[in-house]
Amino acid sequence: MFIEPHITGVRRGWIEVICGSMFSGKTEELIRRLKRAKIANLKVEIFKPAMDTRYHDQQIVSHDENAILSTPIDNSQTILLLANGVDVIGIDEAQFFDDQLPEVCDQLAASGARVIVAGLDMDYTGKPFGQIPFLLSKADYITKLHAICVNCGNIASFSFRKSAGGGKVLLGEKDLYEPRCRQCFRDGEREKSLGH
Repeated sequence: MFIEPHITGVRRGWIEVICGSMFSGKTEELIRRLKRAKIANLKVEIFKPAMDTRYHDQQIVSHDENAILSTPIDNSQTILLLANGVDVIGIDEAQFFDDQLPEVCDQLAASGARVIVAGLDMDYTGKPFGQIPFLLSKADYITKLHAICVNCGNIASFSFRKSAGGGKVLLGEKDLYEPRCRQCFRDGEREKSLGH
């Protein structure tokens, strides 16, 4: 469980990364932390990639339908323009942002902001996804969440794509993806390669 750092009178910034597979509760945890910051009367801004319209155009929404208003943006540099003087910055679906995101997060933290980033750490092939590996290396705090494997009930760290088609980025939910443990993920990949 993440314990929020003690805040002194000095404004010090840092980067928190919440990562894991699909259906692990990343967005739910991001929303929880951002709502706590709002309760503390901190100035909060929340961003998501404009391409992600699965649940709502302007809100980030968890699979449990918990939601918070956000600003959809096309590139990470926009965050610097819109987050001036903000105490806490939330960024959802960070794996979909451009390669400037780690530097943007660095600049925000250096300016004294608390930056909370959530995203998939691996793509559907089990390889590191987007800018998350770079953000993990820069993070002051890391929370890795797990889902439950739909096949065996063990801890799931992988997002298994049910179909073989599509590019690296294929937005979808339970219709296209399911959480799987390492062994069930490998078994599924083997079955797909054999055409089952």
